[in-house]
Amino acid sequence: MSSAAWHAAVAAVVLTIILCSRLAEARVHPSHGGGLATRRRDVVPAGIGGCALAVEPLGYPCEEHEVTTVDGYILSLQRIPRGRHAGAGVGQPVLLQHGVLVDGMTWLLSSPEESLAYILADRGFDVWIANTRGTRWSKRHVSLDPSSQDYWDWSWDDLVTNDMPKMVDYVYTHTAQKPHFVGHSLGTLVALAALSEGRLVDKMKSAALLTPVAYLAHMTTPLGILLAKTFAGEAISVLGVAEFDPVAPAVTSLIKELCRHPGTNCYDLLRDFTGKNYCLNNSAVDVFLKYEPQPTSTKTMVHLAQTFRDGVLSKYDYVWPNVNEEKYGLPDPPAYNMSNIPSPFPLFLSYGGQDELADPADVGLLIGDLIGHDRDKLTVQYLEQFAHADFVIGTCAKDYVYNGVISFFNRFN
Repeated sequence: MSSAAWHAAVAAVVLTIILCSRLAEARVHPSHGGGLATRRRDVVPAGIGGCALAVEPLGYPCEEHEVTTVDGYILSLQRIPRGRHAGAGVGQPVLLQHGVLVDGMTWLLSSPEESLAYILADRGFDVWIANTRGTRWSKRHVSLDPSSQDYWDWSWDDLVTNDMPKMVDYVYTHTAQKPHFVGHSLGTLVALAALSEGRLVDKMKSAALLTPVAYLAHMTTPLGILLAKTFAGEAISVLGVAEFDPVAPAVTSLIKELCRHPGTNCYDLLRDFTGKNYCLNNSAVDVFLKYEPQPTSTKTMVHLAQTFRDGVLSKYDYVWPNVNEEKYGLPDPPAYNMSNIPSPFPLFLSYGGQDELADPADVGLLIGDLIGHDRDKLTVQYLEQFAHADFVIGTCAKDYVYNGVISFFNRFN
């Protein structure tokens, strides 16, 4: 790999670091108090699951479930089988999959009138909330300790081959019904990659992909250029850790240094990094900061960086051709071909014109790959005013996005 390519890869990694570690540190603007404010570990007592923490206090029934992947990771799912005022019957299952550096709590942070999980439950759906390996409630393994490097030796490829199939299969087996799927950000990437390989097509009814990520080459955040030129060296030291924890001292120290750089705006970095969110108010961000971000593997962050650098969606690149040859039988990692997604499988894509992560140009490449998809099975929604975070914690997402998702699901029940 050339020096320029490596610097570009590192820059993409650090771009993602900045968003979540800066959120964890809280904003430095005087009106928000500055410094290290409430952190996720301070607000969730040990042994308290998502049901007891967020769902049951609002009057919803909730169940805790867990599944074990083929490679030994023990994953947590929360189930809201019905709404607050529904009868005893259970409706069509829906599985919600969060993005990177967060967990299933992101679907539960707003009010019942604004959070997708509660809205679906109140509309008669049987809601299942996934939590990816390494996050708060999925940080166990049959033999590995989370403090070991071996525990964190995985990339998002493993979510494609292990986590998502296991959770979908569990819901399918437990309910005797094929679930619908909703993904946000990395949750969409995992679903698209799985579907492109023919996985889960026979186990899911449809997939609604919010801010779909299959390409990252057109990210427009101006911080990318700055980081590629000046902060690649510091980033390498951060990458020496197998667990990528956004509130770790090494990362927060990096952010402090970035904030000292002339021209860098650290007063509203969420807006600068994700784009100008249309209906994301300060109270929503404050609630988010109580519970997020969550750790992931450094290998996953590098894998995302490779997607940015190479402009294609491929399996993890071990850089050395002989290692790739050992893993894949090829000197370069094989690509996930989006055009291989079965054309009759129902897809709903919703993306925003202000999104600087899932940039409209990159989503356009994905839509181009789906040109042969059955026209009555592909719904595309473009919201000019929306940015990345609007789709999951925006106060107006119900009116602009979620009602459309529910209508789409009802077509294929």
